[in-house]
Amino acid sequence: MEICDHFTGDATGLKAPAHAQALRAGGAAWLTQAFRTFGSLAPDNAVSRIVSFEPCPGGSTGAKFYLTLEYARADPGLHTRLFVKFSRDFADQRRDERGRWEMAPEARFAPLSRAASFPIAVPCAYFADYHAASGTGLVITESIAYGEQGIEPHRRKCLDHLTLAEPIAHYRQVVTALARLAAAHKSGRLAPDIDARFPFDPASGSADPIRYDEAGLQAELEHCFAYARDCPRLLPEAVRTEEFMAQLAHDAQLIRRHEATIQRFLQGDPRMIALCHWNAHIDNCWFWRDEAGHLHCGLIDWGRVGQITFGSALWGALSAAHHDVWDNHLDGMLALFCAEYAAGGGPAITVGELTFHLRLHLAVMGVSRVLAFPETIRFRLPEIINASGPLDPMLEPVAMDPARNSMHIYAVFLKFWRKYDPGGAVRELLERMGESDE
Repeated sequence: MEICDHFTGDATGLKAPAHAQALRAGGAAWLTQAFRTFGSLAPDNAVSRIVSFEPCPGGSTGAKFYLTLEYARADPGLHTRLFVKFSRDFADQRRDERGRWEMAPEARFAPLSRAASFPIAVPCAYFADYHAASGTGLVITESIAYGEQGIEPHRRKCLDHLTLAEPIAHYRQVVTALARLAAAHKSGRLAPDIDARFPFDPASGSADPIRYDEAGLQAELEHCFAYARDCPRLLPEAVRTEEFMAQLAHDAQLIRRHEATIQRFLQGDPRMIALCHWNAHIDNCWFWRDEAGHLHCGLIDWGRVGQITFGSALWGALSAAHHDVWDNHLDGMLALFCAEYAAGGGPAITVGELTFHLRLHLAVMGVSRVLAFPETIRFRLPEIINASGPLDPMLEPVAMDPARNSMHIYAVFLKFWRKYDPGGAVRELLERMGESDE
């Protein structure tokens, strides 16, 4: 893999570093030029020194670092602790090829998010640019001080039972943020050319396509059946009965046959498509309380940001949430989204319409992606068969995150399927369209 040291940004025209060593070489002088060009540093101020530049572990794309700076003139509006995200990872070809294209919309989003009227809290952007032809880019933002300055500690996804005393309050804030951003888009308050900057792409803005044929889907369902049979302690009894599994299999094939009709419906209502965060799981959030004790939320990691259907936004935010959210509070979350969306100037939608939309989104998304989770779980963690239940301590270490996250989301999905009947929503849609369900 050929390593490039610099790229010329499509937006600023600035020659920018493509990796950590190049940024170190450019030093305070390059950072000063970049921040001034981006509008995040006054012309009469400068970066005087790089205090520290440390790797940030984790993440699925690009190399990431923490950067601490000193400025020539102290300014309470400037952050000294920053987060650096490269689109490329030249040390890992797989990550480099898979993830570098996700930064393109994030780099366009960064200057938009600097507006004083931006409707939700996001990390303050200091520089962002991207070279589309090579997929090379750089984003520098404020680093969120988790566990400091009144900010709650970072929350890992699917571990709400260990880290949150009141998960409902936290997820209400996440849903509120998503609705307010969507409303700002639809009301025209983000930018007059927002649809040109972030056009809706059906391929990335809705449920993933189903890639199974009939036999392939049946083979995947067999893994689901085996998981329920071999790991009964990991699933509620109601979603591992033979009757439920038979209905799931029947409806999954129905959804596969009518995927095009479902997608036309999901993508055909502009009221339910807006610029939004596609992966607002709790690990991509930060929380704090104001002086009155009211909880607030901000969202980080805006890779792949764009116009998406509300089913994509809500599933992306809530699929890893505490089971209590799905068991007892989902209807309230959807009502909250509708109310905040309307209050912010978005088109009126009813809770019934949003629920129907979410049922159909989960129909396609479930078949296209989530039914594969049992196979993935057992591949990543063969010893899962010995777990005492979904809260077994063996699943808590960071190394277990991929298996544990998939296990939790799969259980959430099955419980949603049983309660909200996505297959029934598809049959209702086909009846509306005058199409046969065969």
